[in-house]
Amino acid sequence: MEIKVIGVVGAGQMGQGIAQTAAQSGFEVLIADQSIESASKGIQKIKAQFDKLIEKQKVTNEQANHVLSLLKPVASLSDLKNCGLIIEAASENINLKKKIWQELDVSVKTDCLFATNTSSISITELAAATKRPSQFAGMHFMNPVPVMKLVEGISGIQTSKETFLAIRQVAEKMGKTFVEVKDMPGFAVNRILMPMINEAVFVLYEGIASVEDIDTSMKLGTNQPMGPLTLADFIGLDTCLAIMEVLYDGFSDSKYRPCPLLKQYVTAGWLGKKSGRGFYQYEQVK
Repeated sequence: MEIKVIGVVGAGQMGQGIAQTAAQSGFEVLIADQSIESASKGIQKIKAQFDKLIEKQKVTNEQANHVLSLLKPVASLSDLKNCGLIIEAASENINLKKKIWQELDVSVKTDCLFATNTSSISITELAAATKRPSQFAGMHFMNPVPVMKLVEGISGIQTSKETFLAIRQVAEKMGKTFVEVKDMPGFAVNRILMPMINEAVFVLYEGIASVEDIDTSMKLGTNQPMGPLTLADFIGLDTCLAIMEVLYDGFSDSKYRPCPLLKQYVTAGWLGKKSGRGFYQYEQVK
């Protein structure tokens, strides 16, 4: 089945990036969120990104307008009924994701493929919430999606070879490098990355080094382009905590215990760049 229309559920940062990248690759994209207003706001943010690219002469007005013409907000999940593939990019909450997939399962065409952008939750468990588990897989995009080249492809135990091949082809049409990863907590990238970030928070918590010195040490000492605490702020501290909790629960291993300071920051609403404060202070996001 040739996929021409992609539905994206979630108009936040990840959903915007996936939708933009899909449209740039020639797919027609329908975006659903809590309301058509919030979906439209996501498209407006994509337009703002293109305005910056036009200013920098990286794209033309014509190119930007063509991509934007392929993006359409919709009022409800049932409006995705004719999509060939739906990619869910909702918050990292298993109950929310299951609810979305159960609603989609009964409202879209039977041959539509499902893919979740979860960064750590079991593909097998999410697939089991639907009546089409063989048509369900994981497509874990990296943030920011238009820039980062990687997609982790994850099969649940029920995922068919045909479904997995189809999502590989979609990812590659989007210009991404597709890697195949087993369905285990955190998959590959976050299984490695999040414990490093969590350990950096422990170094801060224990007073071993300051925020700035931790990041400087990792940038200059290990050649990372961004320090781990800056990266945590960019990802969202609530997302980092959620992934650490998935790892801790999934493996029952104390090495994945979330740092108490990370929990405290999330409780305080200090979620990183998106909230205006995390390990660093930012201009308040409106």
